[in-house]
Amino acid sequence: MQTRRQFLLAGSLLAMSRMLSAAPAGNASSPALEVQHTDAEWRRLLTGMQYEVLRHGATERPYSSPLNDEHRSGQFSCAGCQLPLFSSKTKFNSGTGWPSFYAPLDRAVSNVTDSTFGMVRTEVLCRRCGGHLGHVFDDGPRPTGLRYCMNGVAMAFTPGNT
Repeated sequence: MQTRRQFLLAGSLLAMSRMLSAAPAGNASSPALEVQHTDAEWRRLLTGMQYEVLRHGATERPYSSPLNDEHRSGQFSCAGCQLPLFSSKTKFNSGTGWPSFYAPLDRAVSNVTDSTFGMVRTEVLCRRCGGHLGHVFDDGPRPTGLRYCMNGVAMAFTPGNT
């Protein structure tokens, strides 16, 4: 049985290995992102947890985000670059403890294969700044059958019509 300390250490080592193996933005194999900052700039712009999630792929604790219980009409945007990501019209209660949506806004996110933790998942990134938002799974409701399981700390909510 793993202790919490061992689990956190393994997660930290995994995050470090992802940072070291990640291709730098703008190289020949990946398109340049519209919003780019140095690591020091990201640290200044984001809270500690936003930085860990958006820039290093961490995951917030389930049920820790106020956005999980946000049910007003409005729009969910990237906390890193303010790109609109999801409409409240596509939000649903998945019971997982993270804000969940069945579809992103057009041209809002990009998906990449994530094979960390010994499993293959589809990671969801902000299209504009490359920030880690969460993962998408194929167990969502109609009409798409998808569940975009997002970290609330990686997003901001703006109430209003969508």
